[in-house]
Amino acid sequence: MSLEDIIANHITHQRSLGKRYLGEANILAAFRRSVGDVPIRDIRPEMISRFVDRDGTGHETRSKKYRVLAGLFFFAVTRRLLRTSPMPRRPRKRADSSYVPYIYSEAELKRLLAAVPAATEGPRYAIDADTLRTFLLLLYGAGLRCGEALRLKLGDVDVAQSLIHIRGAKFFKTRIVPLSASLNGVIRVFVARRAKHYSVDGESTVFSKRDGTPVSDSTISRAFRRLCMIAGIRRDGGARNQPRMHDLRHSAAVHRVTAWYRCDADLNDLLPKLATYLGHKDLSGTQRYLTMTQELLAEASGRFEAFAGRSRHD
Repeated sequence: MSLEDIIANHITHQRSLGKRYLGEANILAAFRRSVGDVPIRDIRPEMISRFVDRDGTGHETRSKKYRVLAGLFFFAVTRRLLRTSPMPRRPRKRADSSYVPYIYSEAELKRLLAAVPAATEGPRYAIDADTLRTFLLLLYGAGLRCGEALRLKLGDVDVAQSLIHIRGAKFFKTRIVPLSASLNGVIRVFVARRAKHYSVDGESTVFSKRDGTPVSDSTISRAFRRLCMIAGIRRDGGARNQPRMHDLRHSAAVHRVTAWYRCDADLNDLLPKLATYLGHKDLSGTQRYLTMTQELLAEASGRFEAFAGRSRHD
């Protein structure tokens, strides 16, 4: 049995257990491309290590690759396709591997959007400017995860009520996300244009490539890297430390809390609502999104000083 067949059987088995197994399937496909069309019995630990430890890969990604491949070879052993697993030792965490979310400034967000036409110009790019621009606005404006936006179907969008339904999100949860009037207007126009140019129904994905097929994670990721390069948005630390698309979600949370600080809003009341909006189980999930930017730190310090001043005079 070929490696490709074993991977296909393993994915089928995992999905029969109720798992989506989408990201894992992408990792297995990338591994097969990395090692080539070789019999599974000829795969050696160094081949696995080379794939797992590829330059520019952070610890979390390396660990996920390791877990996915360990599951594949365990599957092969239990099916008696291998006597033993060729998995090497688990990768150690590097001292500099922790990733700090990148919080885009409002000026950088404007630069990203302004660079969209240049990043999508010409038929050689899989997605057009309108698709990339709307995708980014939805990630930031609704605080969505990239996978949630990619899986969004036309039937999940209710422009009449300014709502979108996020189905099968992290931990297989479903939630309803209200949209601002401006963002709902963008989505309304985009969806109408999508229906005009392609044959669609409620099960069609909101975001598609130029040929009408759904946008994949790899396609949107390549477009975003190209966009950041054109917009001149980067930071020190090598490839694995560069701003990510997912950081738009972090930025949305930080910007919202900063705005609440500025208007002296009741954060005790609003933070649990933000956690629900983002699809977190509790505030601990939201807390790590609130990276302390200088701007947010200044607002928090200002509020504390005001509180301390009132306390001294009470």
